[in-house]
Amino acid sequence: MSVHWKIPASRALRADGLRVADIDTSAKPGFPGQKKDGEQLLSERSKVLAGLQEKLYANGRSGDNRSVLLVLQGMDTAGKGGIVRHVIGSVDPQGVDHAAFGVPTEEEKRHHFLWRIRKELPRSGQLGVFDRSHYEDVLVARVHELVPETVWQQRYTEIDDFEKELTESGTTLVKVAMFVSLDEQKKRLRERLERPDKHWKFNPGDIDERAYWPAYQQAYQDLLDRTSTGHAPWYVLPADAKWYSRLAVTELLIEALEKLELTWPPANFDPAAELRRLDTA
Repeated sequence: MSVHWKIPASRALRADGLRVADIDTSAKPGFPGQKKDGEQLLSERSKVLAGLQEKLYANGRSGDNRSVLLVLQGMDTAGKGGIVRHVIGSVDPQGVDHAAFGVPTEEEKRHHFLWRIRKELPRSGQLGVFDRSHYEDVLVARVHELVPETVWQQRYTEIDDFEKELTESGTTLVKVAMFVSLDEQKKRLRERLERPDKHWKFNPGDIDERAYWPAYQQAYQDLLDRTSTGHAPWYVLPADAKWYSRLAVTELLIEALEKLELTWPPANFDPAAELRRLDTA
């Protein structure tokens, strides 16, 4: 018998009032089971997620303009790529719009910071995934002083307006901030250095970024305080245990899709008549 959540993931992980400095990155909020329980439940719930995502895709093909956008934000090694592979990888890729945001290109730098984001928004009926996002512009840009404070301060309001526009146009936002401890991050970086098959994932700058963690903590605190809203709340995900991260994001997506109350779109043809035609073909 599967171990289930004690309370919904959306309640257990809601960021409201949370202090970044107090996050226990090894915790598993809302889930009472162990790794084997989580992996068993993930296998079951992945099938539920796949079914809901197929309905979303089918409705999009039939004129429904709604979509879901998963925003994954976190420090290097937080597990964003693992979420894409193990959670999003369980659904139909035809219905997924995925975008990863790195250092802006020279062309992107010449535009408003949301320009490159708007280009990658999910189409109708799609499950969109952002690996990093517009929030880089109030995290990295702030910590490394890439723009003046007056600029990044204004971006919180611009982001809120942008996300309100998205939700009003039919996009459900699922924003997940992933946190690992510095010890766990060091362990994951070490694995990338010790395993030749992981070398491609290593960036020497990841080690340099560790020195900025206190500044990132404050930047993440302000991000959560100023951009977690009723229409686009943040969920804070302790990410030391990869199995828990994947299970939690699966649950958050299931909850978001269930709220859409999706049904299969009606046929725009007469199925009985088409069956008769098929029988005589």
